[in-house]
Amino acid sequence: MDTQTDMMAEIGEHNSNNTTCHPPLNSMEETSFCCEQLPEGECIEIQKEEDGPLVELDCRNGFSEGRKQFVTPAVGMEFESYDDAYNYYICYAKEVGFRVRVKNSWFKRNSREKYGAVLCCSSQGFKRIKDVNHMRKETRTGCPAMIRMRLMDSQRWRILEVTLEHNHVLGAKIHKSVKKMGTGTKKKSLPSSNSEAHTVKLYRALVIDAGGNSNAISNAREDRTSSEFSNRLNLKKGDTQAIYNYLCRMQLTNPNFFYLMDFNDEGHLRNVFWADARSRAACGYFGDVIYFDNTYLLSKYEIPLVGFVGINHHGQSVLLGCGLLAGESLESYVWLFRAWIKSLSGFSPQTIITDKCKVLQSAIAEVFPGSLHRFGLPLIMKKVPEKLGGLRNYDMIRKEMIKAIYETLKMNEFESAWAFMVQRFGVGDHEWLCSLYEDRNYWAPVYLKDTFFAGMSATRPGESFTPFFDKFVHKQTPLKEFLDKYELALHKKHKEEALADIESRSSTPLLKTRCSFELQLSRIYTRQMFMKFQFEVEEMYSCFGTTQLHVDGPAIIYLVKERVLCEGNRREIRDFEVLYSRPAGEVRCICSCFNFYGYLCRHALCVLNFNGVEEIPSRYILSRWKKDYKRLHIPDHNTGVADDIDHTQLSNQLFRSALQVVEEGTISLDHYNVALHAIEESLNKVHDVDYRQI
Repeated sequence: MDTQTDMMAEIGEHNSNNTTCHPPLNSMEETSFCCEQLPEGECIEIQKEEDGPLVELDCRNGFSEGRKQFVTPAVGMEFESYDDAYNYYICYAKEVGFRVRVKNSWFKRNSREKYGAVLCCSSQGFKRIKDVNHMRKETRTGCPAMIRMRLMDSQRWRILEVTLEHNHVLGAKIHKSVKKMGTGTKKKSLPSSNSEAHTVKLYRALVIDAGGNSNAISNAREDRTSSEFSNRLNLKKGDTQAIYNYLCRMQLTNPNFFYLMDFNDEGHLRNVFWADARSRAACGYFGDVIYFDNTYLLSKYEIPLVGFVGINHHGQSVLLGCGLLAGESLESYVWLFRAWIKSLSGFSPQTIITDKCKVLQSAIAEVFPGSLHRFGLPLIMKKVPEKLGGLRNYDMIRKEMIKAIYETLKMNEFESAWAFMVQRFGVGDHEWLCSLYEDRNYWAPVYLKDTFFAGMSATRPGESFTPFFDKFVHKQTPLKEFLDKYELALHKKHKEEALADIESRSSTPLLKTRCSFELQLSRIYTRQMFMKFQFEVEEMYSCFGTTQLHVDGPAIIYLVKERVLCEGNRREIRDFEVLYSRPAGEVRCICSCFNFYGYLCRHALCVLNFNGVEEIPSRYILSRWKKDYKRLHIPDHNTGVADDIDHTQLSNQLFRSALQVVEEGTISLDHYNVALHAIEESLNKVHDVDYRQI
């Protein structure tokens, strides 16, 4: 098992080193929204033995340990060189009472420069049977104590993982200097006489309470109620280390994995963002409209989880990234949004849907100035019982409010209906209702008809947003449990999408009418999206009396009457105006179904049919609903001329394409064999390019 783990770690290290599209941890230092370095600390001198080496730890960026206590290894420590890091761990081991050996080292293939290493306790692992000397007592116990470190872009060596616990009895302070230095370490690294002093410059780039043993987080309950900790995540003992270990592991094992961590001035974890490979790829396909879900943060769940959610070509929710926030502050939201943009190489969505929140408004205006910000109507309607439940005529107020929101088609109709509700029930001074009315341009359907929602508008009664991790996270779910469930939830979602892909390509939907529009889209759309459109085709038969109102140049305004089902199974006739321009191939209904849901409504279809049009104009057949959308679509990235190619974008595009093969290749053994053969064949063709250029 140890050998296999080491091999996987080595593969991960090579991937991390050679792939540019998923930044290493030190990319935080390159962004303006990460913690600044703290003032330099004092120098700590530690005499190891009377005749042994003197090592000075020149501690910087926040270390405040006293001179009498050796600094314990922690994630985030940085050193000027590998030798410095090695010497530091040797001295720490001598202080605690164990010996050190080099478990693994990683070198760059061309330059043979060392860029990663694992130092462990000499009792780590077990000897192989063929290496056992029966005359010598076995000293290895499978001890887990170790540090894993890596050379960062700053050319410093950073500790990425630490295990302090040993599973054996530690000896007294080891006074014998370790003479057998690790592979690749110069013997002169440790000075041999008391007259020589070797200075190890020790930096802390990221301050993490390793193992959760900091006094600052020993009382989690007090943290939740104390305002002084509002600038940090409310975590239990060991949670910070669990987060960091999880993210490090994911970056090593998941190609294209991206994460950022934000720390406050005291070095405590404040905000975290991450997006796995599938989430980043999905943004290229379905990032045009996103829902920013902060349900768990607002509802004070155990984990302050937030997520970026989109809609895929089957109408299913898809995760585009997620994070943990210290609170609902402008700084936290701005940091998170910028982190998400960084993971997408600067991409911004067309429409962003959020909860009604002034802080979110400010953050989105700052980070996404070119995006349309809208409030989720279901989120507003969900608050109606809480905000208005205490009013005397609550049921009647709610009924009139629903009528004004969902049944009005024009702005003046909405204004009249809202004014009638306010005046009739005397709620003109109700603070929440006044606030809603002032922000009506952000949430009322009649004001949003020019906003594209791709099915995430939820502008019909009863529609709602379901949290992405619904059924996987409850109010008391601890962080460590969530990290396990996170991958389970994503696996379930990915499997659902893969099965829907197969069903859409392998089956032909049953047609319910003789309408040419139904036949047309049955051959193009995914099964789930076709069924939604098919319902509109069926409902064409509830429409009647298509008549021409007036002509405006090439455009004609039609009136379509529909029998609408109302309360108590009562049918009511309503009028819908539809604009049609044959030369421009344009058809627009006043209900704005196309912008809200991404397909034409029954009223627009009636007008097309009335004019003898047998096929839906191409502009109203969205590629994002097509069966083969993810295969055929390559996100539009302006890479410029050949000399200015952005290799990160090229890598992302190739990864998106390859990911489709991987996802479908795991469905069955037959799928796997075909996918593997295709990948091997593609690799051979890529190699042929090199041969032709020689």
